[in-house]
Amino acid sequence: MKKIFFILMAVFSVVLNADAYQVLSTKEFGKDDAKNQNVIVKCTTDTGKNSSETCSLRRYVKCSNKDKNNCNSWQPWRDLRDPANTYSDWKSAASACCKKKGLR
Repeated sequence: MKKIFFILMAVFSVVLNADAYQVLSTKEFGKDDAKNQNVIVKCTTDTGKNSSETCSLRRYVKCSNKDKNNCNSWQPWRDLRDPANTYSDWKSAASACCKKKGLR
């Protein structure tokens, strides 16, 4: 009985702490040194319902300083409403953005 209780508590804990945003759009614009990727997500409430709050995330292409045609990697992801923070992937940026709004 104790094992079942601990398993249920573990599952319940994971479900409550899970990020549950919904991807509304993903787009890539531009070319060469003006290339960027955009992701817009809709946050959800603690009960799992869609909220009206969205997060806009973007990253720009990374070019060498000397040659603007040598663009072969990406800068970190940023939340457009709080561009000071950077994220390694858009999912962590979405999670942080929604949590700042008190959502998930």
